[in-house]
Amino acid sequence: MPTFSLFSSFAEMSLKEWILFGTLAVAAVALVVLALKNRKKELEPSTFDTRALVYGALAISLSFVLSYIRLFHMPQGGSITPGSMLPVMVYSYWYGPKKGLIVCLAYAALQMIQDAWFVHPIQILLDYIFAFGFLSVAGFFKKNLYAGIAVGGIIRLLCHFVSGAIFFGEYAPESMNPWIYSLGYQASSILPDLVICLLFAVLLRKTIERIRPTPIPA
Repeated sequence: MPTFSLFSSFAEMSLKEWILFGTLAVAAVALVVLALKNRKKELEPSTFDTRALVYGALAISLSFVLSYIRLFHMPQGGSITPGSMLPVMVYSYWYGPKKGLIVCLAYAALQMIQDAWFVHPIQILLDYIFAFGFLSVAGFFKKNLYAGIAVGGIIRLLCHFVSGAIFFGEYAPESMNPWIYSLGYQASSILPDLVICLLFAVLLRKTIERIRPTPIPA
């Protein structure tokens, strides 16, 4: 059964994680200040590069912080968070899949530090590199944020689903097919997380478009 554990993960953090968490929090505040200062400047090439870097670091920081706020924690890994995927997907939506991929892979690296559970190199690819890297597909949906979030979330679900069936099928009940077990297990955490992301995207849509640093292509 999933465990209700809002904020309980903070109590379990190691000193290394607290240092990393604190560094990201301070960086996030500094980046917000820089971003606000740069908003009124013209977007020259060098300024654009700086702004893209600032927003990217901010997106990673926000996603990482939100990933520590676990509304429910599943027994064999996985959790429901208050939209931890959303910041990096919004960044991909703003800047496109190439820059989005870099940001999402950086976020994947942080997830590997936060919840390290390694049993095989392919499992690492599926559960971290592919699962979080593919959130950048939101960058292909320049005019439809909701579709980008939905597709990115579903691809992440598929990555975890395949990994769960192949590498963690032993946790399935004796009479249950491991693929069916994996689908149900992964969907029970990722789909609610995805719904939360979509809900926040709807509520914050005007703000997301107002502070969007790149024009929507024709």
